[in-house]
Amino acid sequence: MTRAAVLGGGSWGTAFAKVLADAGNDVTLWARRPELADQIDSRHENVPYLPGIRLPSTLRATADPAAALDGAQLVAIAIPSQTLRANLAAWTPLLPRDATLISLMKGVELGTTKRMSEVIAEVTGVPDERIAVVTGPNLALEIAQEQPAATVVACIDDDRAAFVQEACGTRYLRPYTNTDVIGCELGGAIKNVIALAAGIAQGMGFGDNTKASLITRGLAETARLGVHLGADPLTFAGLAGLGDLVATCSSPLSRNRTFGERLGRGESLDEAQAATHGQVAEGVKSCRAVLELAQHAGVEVPITQAVEAVCFRGLPPRHTVEALMSRSMKSES
Repeated sequence: MTRAAVLGGGSWGTAFAKVLADAGNDVTLWARRPELADQIDSRHENVPYLPGIRLPSTLRATADPAAALDGAQLVAIAIPSQTLRANLAAWTPLLPRDATLISLMKGVELGTTKRMSEVIAEVTGVPDERIAVVTGPNLALEIAQEQPAATVVACIDDDRAAFVQEACGTRYLRPYTNTDVIGCELGGAIKNVIALAAGIAQGMGFGDNTKASLITRGLAETARLGVHLGADPLTFAGLAGLGDLVATCSSPLSRNRTFGERLGRGESLDEAQAATHGQVAEGVKSCRAVLELAQHAGVEVPITQAVEAVCFRGLPPRHTVEALMSRSMKSES
């Protein structure tokens, strides 16, 4: 039995803790709010994030990070990407020696344009071969409901990826391994931005042709940037690329897509944020960092640029559509 800690009591952190417990591991979930940790620990529910989901009785929860990390062989981190550095600085002295660290986050850090695994390595000093990424079409509620799904475990150390794969494989979640950490992380981060664009189009009343075009061209700009940064182009045809992109652009469970819909209906960023009780979609936080990363690389990312303009430059969505549609003609290949 593997001892595992999950840091983050939101929907995905809780769902992944459930996966690990269902796979037979000894799991402790850390939640920032003591009352939420107590609820999970005593009632085996996380009502604010996964209402109606019964959590395994073997899953423990605590608001004490030291208690959660004590003796952990696997440490999965599921917190907002822009808060990772500060939280990790506090947690690093508590990390067990030789533990495998798993990033469940999908974002690019503002200011540094670093991927989440790069932030983990920089802050903790843990070598890259001890850091894994779990990504793919991971809509938390569906996984918590035990609907059949697949995911990707990416790590440059194939043996360690297989270790994490074994730890999170259940009858309802099938993990695949991949050594292309760059491609898997970029696919997970950029799809949030493309999902905002898909939501904006939905909010403006456009149909499936528009959505399919955004998904396909969004995948093209993700792959273009990823390959420039050293990713394997085949990664973007898999679960971490196309799979995650389709799920996030299509599902009403996607916070990025639903947030984009509000923007497409004419709400400002502040209005959309207020309507979602202060919760900002990850793509809003990451679009500037992704755009900065692409500009440094000299790679065109027109959809990302359009989303950033809507979110932070006050450009009306209809003007971004005109800008995208009037770009110079070119070959698809």
